[in-house]
Amino acid sequence: MALCPCPNRVVLLPGGLLSLLLMLTLLVTQGLPAGLRPPVVLVPGDLGNQLEAKLDKPTVVHYLCSKKTDSYFTLWLNLEILLPVLIDCWIDNIRLIYNGTSRATQFPEGVDVRVPGFGQTSSLEYLDPSRSSVGSYFHTVVESLVNWGYTRGQDVRGAPYDWRRAPNENGPYFLALREMIEELHLRYGGPVVLVAHSMGNMYTLYFLQQQPQAWKDKYIRAFVSLGAPWGGVAKTLRVLASGDNNRIPVIESLKIREQQRSAVSTSWLLPYNYTWSPEKVFVRTPKANYTLRDYSQFFQDIGFEEGWLMRQDTERLVDATVPPGVPLHCLFGTGVHTPDSFYYESFPDRDPTIFFGNGDGTVNLQSVLQCQAWCGRQEQPVSLLELPGSEHLQMLNSNTTLAYLKGVLLGA
Repeated sequence: MALCPCPNRVVLLPGGLLSLLLMLTLLVTQGLPAGLRPPVVLVPGDLGNQLEAKLDKPTVVHYLCSKKTDSYFTLWLNLEILLPVLIDCWIDNIRLIYNGTSRATQFPEGVDVRVPGFGQTSSLEYLDPSRSSVGSYFHTVVESLVNWGYTRGQDVRGAPYDWRRAPNENGPYFLALREMIEELHLRYGGPVVLVAHSMGNMYTLYFLQQQPQAWKDKYIRAFVSLGAPWGGVAKTLRVLASGDNNRIPVIESLKIREQQRSAVSTSWLLPYNYTWSPEKVFVRTPKANYTLRDYSQFFQDIGFEEGWLMRQDTERLVDATVPPGVPLHCLFGTGVHTPDSFYYESFPDRDPTIFFGNGDGTVNLQSVLQCQAWCGRQEQPVSLLELPGSEHLQMLNSNTTLAYLKGVLLGA
């Protein structure tokens, strides 16, 4: 169940003994006193927190679309505006417009988008403010923290961001994140534990790589990484080519493709050469095959040449060959069919045939095991825990994940 080649930490245990230890950990009902509990900051992944918008648009794409609103409304996630016809309004509001000259994105004219709840957990516990189970995300983690003695908005806080953009366009976010960590350290008298999921790990790694080692030594107690796409994910090529509805049944993949392409973070998550072989073919078509060396041609052939500029803007933001420089715990799912490559009979405007490999259903095993490459390359310990059968989102609700997190936080 566990894998850790790093000499600093041994967690490889027989299945029965590990299960017993996890049960004992979960049976601990009382957390440590507030002064002894490390504060926690949660960093969500792509699509992992709410977005709000306010409109004053000169035109709309359909007469049913709102042209002007008096206040901010939920842009993500609101299932009511993802219905037929209304989804066209949503796409027109949530898309970004990329400027190839300035190499930056902007909102559509008359659309103002903001990220609600920085420092709070509400906007990432449930993506839908109606608290629909469909939109449940970090809720189980936060509820567990509360049961262990933590308090929402005090010693456990959320760090939501505009996940459509890559770190190079979210500079104010990282300043706010640093200030919040320092404030938590001052208030609670100790370093912070960062807990990130999915693309939030890439954001966290970017943040840590920007900080001096002395700052990290003082302010960061540990980094708990859940399902990290360190080396990118293969499914990104499908997202860019023909769209991916992220298993939301009311959305057609081709319909949402425009919005997904406009998000710079999408191109940022393409596979990287420090993880994948340059010979690996990710996309096959009757006319061409595409490896990671063929991205420029790939973007040209799907009719989205701006995407190649976005990739060039972002591919060097994070150097995943450089470890984070803090105690690191990498938890990752395995044994779930995970998109590995695609064959398009009609490219790119039809759904492909998907060929699967190992991973958590979203993140390929090759990508998440970049953690392994950091063992021995930093003074701080690096631990890896394999979660067999754990799907990318379900790992946030896993008893094994929660027990491990409790052990990191409370020493249980």
